[in-house]
Amino acid sequence: MHATIAHRQHWMSVLSHSDPASLAEKMVALNITAEYDVIRAPETGLAQLQGRMGGIGDRFFAGDATLTRAAVRLGNGTLGYSWILGRDKSHAERCALLDALLQQPAHYQTLLETLITPLEADRTARIAARQAEINASRVDFFTLVRGDNA
Repeated sequence: MHATIAHRQHWMSVLSHSDPASLAEKMVALNITAEYDVIRAPETGLAQLQGRMGGIGDRFFAGDATLTRAAVRLGNGTLGYSWILGRDKSHAERCALLDALLQQPAHYQTLLETLITPLEADRTARIAARQAEINASRVDFFTLVRGDNA
């Protein structure tokens, strides 16, 4: 299967949002290794975040975010890239390696089933747990209409 842009965006999103320790453990458990050259050593910088008034209005500066990026090349020439929030350089390099491996037809299906799908399930569970925590403290405000104000 040849990966489309949408497939690649999906797995890169899952990898970049994954827990770094969990990803490292899964890579060790699955014995994922490959010979690669570092094209761009992991480096940390800032990116400016922009917002729009009401989602459609004028742009405004919302703040800065710390990003770490990396790029690797496998022995066969396949390039892998990653951009992650935060400063974890080893996580950025792991994500770039996995991006390159996922572009290989020989590794695609196996990595999708054994790595990407479980990582996506972990993220969904973390989001659901956080949402449940938030909902537990939610306060609903309502107004009662008195009979004499009608």
